[in-house]
Amino acid sequence: MMEMQPDYLPALAADQYLPTQGRMFAAFAQPLSGVRYVLIGEGPYPREQSATGVCFMDGAVQSLWSENGLSKQVNRATSLRNFIKMLLVADGQLVSDNTGGEAMARISAQARAIGAPWIQTLPQLQANLTAQGFLLLNATLVFRPHVPPVKEAKAWLPFLRTVLAGLCSPVQNKNQALPTLVLWGKIAASVQALESATAFPQAVSEHPYNLSFIANRTMQNLFGPLRLLQKN
Repeated sequence: MMEMQPDYLPALAADQYLPTQGRMFAAFAQPLSGVRYVLIGEGPYPREQSATGVCFMDGAVQSLWSENGLSKQVNRATSLRNFIKMLLVADGQLVSDNTGGEAMARISAQARAIGAPWIQTLPQLQANLTAQGFLLLNATLVFRPHVPPVKEAKAWLPFLRTVLAGLCSPVQNKNQALPTLVLWGKIAASVQALESATAFPQAVSEHPYNLSFIANRTMQNLFGPLRLLQKN
């Protein structure tokens, strides 16, 4: 990163950015030896409580459900809301052209019923993703309101290139399959230009903040069999 942009890291160190509390590299709690998927999003949430250092995991969200459907915290996190609805469509619980209030209230009632097999909180969803081998990264590991995400992400490309190269090395030695790159949105898709990315199988889609993500068949086919909304 210093070779590509010598002024970037010194400027970042002197600036304020998210996530705070030393959580920039929190995603690497997932051991690289257990990685089956590398999910790359855009960047941290633009709110201090929400930015956890783990792609897509909003720290302000606890409960997933409410009496009316998804919880207020989930509905505020647009990408998370659309991701959960996509999972429900993939599982046959919803149809993609009917994911509104009445349908979600029905799902919520099932999920919150005593003895139901559904997860109840976002930490449980994160645990399920981790158990399935997801490394939850972002194209840029920091958010600053005065720096365009595209510009921020460009500085982190050498870091992502090194991560992908590191994932290739043990695979070559152990003769295991390479993990799948799951790329959400145009900024994440810029990873495709890296030479170290070409060997990986890839699943690419629009970013989940787009409503069209709910009906994305590539994502439904990838995530549906994992049953992420069910208790592990």
